[in-house]
Amino acid sequence: MSFALPPYAELLGITIERGKGPPILDMPFGSGVLGRPGFVHGGALSGLLEMAAVAALRHALAAEDREGARIKPVNVTVDFMRGGREKVTRAQGKVSRLGNRVANVEAFAWQDDPDRPVAAARMNFLIG
Repeated sequence: MSFALPPYAELLGITIERGKGPPILDMPFGSGVLGRPGFVHGGALSGLLEMAAVAALRHALAAEDREGARIKPVNVTVDFMRGGREKVTRAQGKVSRLGNRVANVEAFAWQDDPDRPVAAARMNFLIG
């Protein structure tokens, strides 16, 4: 799988951990993602989740030899579960349905333990 994250990901300092499954994205804590003192801004968390969902979908499309497919987000729902603190936040997406024209993707963000997410998102994409 080879794709570049969009400039917004670079603005947030997001990097990709490559592995066998969908990529895990890392976002370091810093002034660029600071919300209220000591916490990650909700917009930065939402951006991380969106990038993780896109990365997971790109990974799934590449596995089906559809790497060049265009994707367009249709909607997103984000649930904030707890405040992200002053540490690295990770996120990973999971494609729950991949059809010819539509994909449904979930993404989860965590800090210390993947089983204790700080936020989650569900996104639907059109595939062209």
